[in-house]
Amino acid sequence: MTPVVKICCIASVEEARLAVEAGAAALGLVSAMPSGPGVIADETIAEIAAAVPPPTRTFLLTCRTDAAAIAAQHAAAGTTTLQLVDHVPHAELQALRRLCPGVELVQVIHVTGEASIAEAQAVAPYVDAILLDSGNPALAVKELGGTGRRHDWAISRRIRDAVWPLPLFLAGGLNPANVRRAVETVQPYGLDLCSGVRCEGRLDDRKLAAFFAALQE
Repeated sequence: MTPVVKICCIASVEEARLAVEAGAAALGLVSAMPSGPGVIADETIAEIAAAVPPPTRTFLLTCRTDAAAIAAQHAAAGTTTLQLVDHVPHAELQALRRLCPGVELVQVIHVTGEASIAEAQAVAPYVDAILLDSGNPALAVKELGGTGRRHDWAISRRIRDAVWPLPLFLAGGLNPANVRRAVETVQPYGLDLCSGVRCEGRLDDRKLAAFFAALQE
């Protein structure tokens, strides 16, 4: 089965339209982060989310780790899905479930080594999906996504198998040249990309077309 595609770092209603027309099933809207590209104002996130009709899913990327703070941010954003880019304690995830019933929770796991497998298994019962990315939360200034780097797809595949049948998104350095190998190696539910379909920071319709064409090969 062909994975669903999420285009992240959407910066405007126009970029949202371009991504959906190209074939994106989901859009990523990046709120305040300690580092990385694609951050937009909360008001812009709400504007874009309101302009995107179903069934396209809108992901609010948040680095907050407190359930009440995340819930408040989500209520203002009007998005369909919460992408938690930093580690959220399991008790906070349970509280978030109560505060945001019916909202999809996607926990990001930054694949830095073997320990990431156990981390994914531990959080799997508390969320609706896991997204594997190439950040490094241990740095003094946390990297929580948008690095454009690949990580070890062999570990990603082991995580996918360990949490199956929980949906798993793969992110990190995906582009038209490597997407087929990524899919064959990891067999994810979804793909998530930002820099691989951009030119000088802007969403590029030619790169989008090339990515979706490569995915269908």
